Parts: sequence; C-alpha cells; structure tokens
Amino acid sequence: MLAMQYNITLPADYDMEIIRQRIASKGHLMNNFPHLEFKAFLYACRDGGRVISREDLYAAFDLWRNPAGLISFLCGKGFAALTEAFGRPKVTIWSVWHAELTSSFETATFATREIMSIAPQMELEQLQKLEIEQTMNDVREKGALAAIVAFEPTNWKMVRFRLWNSNRRDIDQPELQTYEVGYLALSPSPD
Repeated sequence: MLAMQYNITLPADYDMEIIRQRIASKGHLMNNFPHLEFKAFLYACRDGGRVISREDLYAAFDLWRNPAGLISFLCGKGFAALTEAFGRPKVTIWSVWHAELTSSFETATFATREIMSIAPQMELEQLQKLEIEQTMNDVREKGALAAIVAFEPTNWKMVRFRLWNSNRRDIDQPELQTYEVGYLALSPSPD
C-alpha cells in the first residue's frame, strides 16, 4: 500500500467557501476509483474554522492499494483539473507500514497528520514495530476511526495520519496539522 498527500497553501484572503463547494461538487468523482482504498478531501482555515491552523489549506490524503491507481490518478484528468486551478502541488508518497481502518472510518469528520524526520541512528525495524503498535493503540484506545503510519526513504520522513469523528484539540503539537474532512471517497475492496 501507498499513502499520498498534496497540501495546497492558499492566500490569507482566499474564500474558503470555494474549497468547500469544490469538495462538495467533485469529491464523489473519486468514488470507486481503481486501486483506491480512500481519498480524504481535507481543508483547514486560519480563521473561523473548526480546527486550529496556521494557514488556509486545501489538501487530500489518499490510501492506495497499489501504485497503478496512484499513477492513473496523477496522470489523469482529475489531477490535471486540480493543477489547472491551483498549480502543480508537491505530492508526497509514502510506503505504508500499517493501515488500521475501522468499519465506520467513512464517518470521519476530522483528520490529523504528523510528519516527522527519522533519525539516522534509529533502527528502522524497531521503529516500524513501535509505530505499528501505536497505530493499533490509537484505534483501540484513543478512538481513531482510521490510523496509518508510513515512511519515505528519500528524505527519511515518517507520517502518522488519523481519521476521527471529533476534533482532537487535545493533541496540539507543533508538527501536527489538523483538518476538517470535507468528503471521503471510497472504493470497495475487490472480492
């Protein structure tokens, strides 16, 4: 599995209602996209939003079952339309260590994303084991509806992504970005 995110920083005076309407009108187009587990259409507002954010953001976080779907999306019309509207964003792709999805993850209304550097001296096998345990614990004991941990070895970064049914103001950390979930596109697992 692969995780992917693009994060578009918007001007401070940008009308965030445009983003909400864009998500409402286009989000469903990603339902049943081949090889997609889910695509979370996310946004955060500096002022007047339900989450704390230093910037106005429009973002998406995807969980892909295999690279074919991700490649098809990035080379397709939907991403071309996004690029036309906002410019070509930086896209980060991580290899997934573990994804824990509850049966009700599609009801999520908030998301958190934390990106951390992996220290050169960190033993990767041990880190992977600890992060998988934390991922499962966040679902079992902290109420996450979905929890994903993944890494990318180009810059040696790791991402923790969680979906929640309520705003997590109790997890205020400098490297943590909180989002509102505007829409969650789903593709049923192939049988």
